[in-house]
Amino acid sequence: MTWQLTSILPVWAIAIIGAVLIGVISAPADYLTWVPIVFAATIISAFVIQLAIRRKDGFVVRVMASTGGSLVILALATAVLVAV
Repeated sequence: MTWQLTSILPVWAIAIIGAVLIGVISAPADYLTWVPIVFAATIISAFVIQLAIRRKDGFVVRVMASTGGSLVILALATAVLVAV
């Protein structure tokens, strides 16, 4: 399970870093423009990381966990950014 978790956590880290950068750098009017771009980057990075592992077993579960987790992170970040 540790190699599976180490392939999922970098995608979540990209989502967290992207959300923080959106809040710090972007103008409030552009928050909802940048969140989908960060989500697209997490999806691409999830596929790149999972394909680089070259293991067939559990591929769908790992991609689903990576993208699902980043979706939850970015949804929470969107709620915080819109509230502020």
